[in-house]
Amino acid sequence: METLIEVDGLSKNFGALKAVSNISLNVTRGEVLGFLGPNGAGKSTTMKMITGFLAPTAGRVSIAGFDIEKSPLEAKRRIGYLPEGAPAYGEMTAAGFLDFIAEIRGIPRAERGARISEVVGKIHLEKVLHQRIETLSKGFKRRVGLAQAILHDPEILIMDEPTDGLDPNQKFEVRSLIQEMSAEKAIVISTHILEEVDAVCTRAVIIGQGELIFSGTPRELAARSRYHNAATVVVAGDDAERAEQGIAGVAGVAEVERKNSGDDVRLTVIPNAGAAPAAAVQKKLDEMNCPTHEFFIEHGHLDEVFRTITSAPGNNGEVHRT
Repeated sequence: METLIEVDGLSKNFGALKAVSNISLNVTRGEVLGFLGPNGAGKSTTMKMITGFLAPTAGRVSIAGFDIEKSPLEAKRRIGYLPEGAPAYGEMTAAGFLDFIAEIRGIPRAERGARISEVVGKIHLEKVLHQRIETLSKGFKRRVGLAQAILHDPEILIMDEPTDGLDPNQKFEVRSLIQEMSAEKAIVISTHILEEVDAVCTRAVIIGQGELIFSGTPRELAARSRYHNAATVVVAGDDAERAEQGIAGVAGVAEVERKNSGDDVRLTVIPNAGAAPAAAVQKKLDEMNCPTHEFFIEHGHLDEVFRTITSAPGNNGEVHRT
């Protein structure tokens, strides 16, 4: 696939503070990249450099073949950017703001109304279109910011926390829109919501202390979890003790975690590294004539992997790949 974003050796220092250090990555058309990291890791700084809003101390960024510093106008024409906080002119109505954005983006006047209507429909802004932006809720302000980012139908979308402040229904709508647009665009999403990575991203990178420490698919990220291939079983409380003892002796089982759930007990079977004991666990329970209320296999817990990767000592920029 065509590479639309190339980041090579990107670094940014603020005095003695190294905010971003030697980050390199590519994003191709059709790819949705989840950009992850703890607060203060350098996510927003990196995105500002990719979009040309902040000059790097070292390194370069190419947008659809155009160097962001040498050819800023050509590069920025191809970018839709939703920054942190979605800043806008509060005294403008949503309609006036989008018309202003359409004008500075060079959308011809004859096409402007139709394009604004199309985007307003996609983002569901109809009922607040003629309200001043300063009077809108955080969620609607965020949606106005998203509307301006996609108004000129850019090849590249860079979005910092695109679902911040949205309710669950609105989050679903925005994620669906991202998936709908993704086939023809390169999309980068900075987020701290790990379920968002699983829902819409084709690849994830994690930075810690300004350095790239993981690059891979969401499934590869989940596979690093101690819960990858774990089996979770729900049994009646009266059967819990014997079920737990029987499961603990199955080959490939490292540990059994127990959690009470009303009259039932949830047993999570943690496998040894590389093992997948779910079938053997089910067979053992059948042999013991121990009925299960639920039985499912875990793919892995992204939050647990995230904590492990970003808090592990000695990362020092080492990129973990599977």
